[in-house]
Amino acid sequence: MNATVTTLTEVQDPKALVADMGVRARSAARTLAALSSAEKAKALKSAAAAIRADADAIKQANAIDMQRAADKGLSGAMLDRLKLDDDRIEGIASGIEAVAGLNDPVGEVISESERPNGLKMRRVRIPIGVIGIIYESRPNVTADAGVLCVMSGNAAILRGGSEAIESNRAIHAALTRGLAEGGVPADAVQLVPTTDRAAVGAMLTAAGLIDMIVPRGGKSLVERVQNEARVPVLAHLDGINHTYIDAAADPDMARAVAVNAKMRRTGVCGAMETLLIDTGYADPRQIIDALADAGCEVRGDAKAQALGAGIKAANDEDWDTEYLEPIVSVKFVDGVDDAIEHIAEHASGHTDAIITGDEATAEKFLKTVDSAIVMWNASSQFADGGEFGLGAEIGISTGRLHARGPVALEGLTTYKWVVYGTGQTRP
Repeated sequence: MNATVTTLTEVQDPKALVADMGVRARSAARTLAALSSAEKAKALKSAAAAIRADADAIKQANAIDMQRAADKGLSGAMLDRLKLDDDRIEGIASGIEAVAGLNDPVGEVISESERPNGLKMRRVRIPIGVIGIIYESRPNVTADAGVLCVMSGNAAILRGGSEAIESNRAIHAALTRGLAEGGVPADAVQLVPTTDRAAVGAMLTAAGLIDMIVPRGGKSLVERVQNEARVPVLAHLDGINHTYIDAAADPDMARAVAVNAKMRRTGVCGAMETLLIDTGYADPRQIIDALADAGCEVRGDAKAQALGAGIKAANDEDWDTEYLEPIVSVKFVDGVDDAIEHIAEHASGHTDAIITGDEATAEKFLKTVDSAIVMWNASSQFADGGEFGLGAEIGISTGRLHARGPVALEGLTTYKWVVYGTGQTRP
């Protein structure tokens, strides 16, 4: 396995590189737009088979990335995001098959009507065109993003992070081979061959070549994309997610959900980062002790600190931090209104949950909290396209336009008006 990371000078000027990829992607997108749902599904199943066939090569490539990451001192959460084993590779393959089995939104008639003059109007779903995905750490995104774009009729230009370059290349090689064997042009999913940041800048300014950019990564990446992009952006911001334990919460449920929301996987964007507890809740220490027993560092306000000597003091920065580590901040609030106020001030608009047996309180929370995903009596770790029945996801959109929450096939389409006439002329 070649462990050499390609540099920009080994390929070509970044703008020329992206321009060439964009032209080829646009041509592939036209081919994709003409394929039937069955043809796209067949190609995806072929891609899944290729991923399974190349599992050993993918693991070997991942081992190189993991060693480099460990040598650089990457955190445990980052290493967990990067790691690929047999189960995760099978998860990638089965996820591709799941997308192949989804309903294809392309061609769906959203609405139709007939005007008094006899003109028939239809709004029909169509692919967006060429989508650029800029992501970090998680090599599974190479497959997830690629197959979602293909099934929705879009070509994809993928730019992964340097920490996963070998894994991304191995997954991409298997994916495109399988797609090509299934009848989809290899240029439908392209991987930028360099890790140089200049290539990101070239993608962000490739108006006319790339129709939409999707960033998946840390705050600095998303901020750069939003500041520099001359192409529409579908943004995925921090996952500063809250779970609010109401006074009417069932104690066993509250404990189980809180521990799962934080500790199931601490490095995912759906992980709880702040636990809010109603001052009227009967046994808050039970929840805090359960988190600590699970290996979580607890940082709290004065009321939380009073519950145990091991609780560190939370500062102002903690309420605005996506830890992605086994760390949680705990704050006591005076009822649901105070919880909603804290979330409005500190949340990132990703996923926020309430645990309560009071339906009226839950409904107030669900209606008032302005996040892409709001939950009642459920772990925020369910913030995932697969758990929503959407197959793989290209990201969780925290914006308010186009698509929101887990973005899958429908979120990767737009629409056009189709007008049927019988010779009408406008007076």
